[in-house]
Amino acid sequence: EVRLVESGGDLVQPGGSLRLSCVGSGFTFEDYDLSWVRQAPEKGLEWLSGIDGAGGSTRNADSVKDRFTVSRDNAKNTLYLQMNNLKPDDTDIYYCAAALGRGDGIVVLITSRDPRKNYWGQGTQVTVSS
Repeated sequence: EVRLVESGGDLVQPGGSLRLSCVGSGFTFEDYDLSWVRQAPEKGLEWLSGIDGAGGSTRNADSVKDRFTVSRDNAKNTLYLQMNNLKPDDTDIYYCAAALGRGDGIVVLITSRDPRKNYWGQGTQVTVSS
């Protein structure tokens, strides 16, 4: 059974930092590209960051590229998102998602839920408020 389990969400003040983690199991972790996606109630999914299976290539949305950094540790089957200078607008549920990689260093961006193509975790809540 494929599982993705996020953690690290918390209540943080504006300007603060958090590091989210996502542990994968039930699949060959390094064969999969991974993304971080967020969603607030009554809002659509917003793709944030992606990384290829080897961890050598990353992509970031323009809205967060100066504040968020994606990384992975394949030895630990873990994906990370370092978030700095958090703003109230960053309040959302954050999800990690996995899709089979291309194997050529071009990051597969996971922007929607498709059970035929990708796997998703249950999400972790990030709240930015003073």
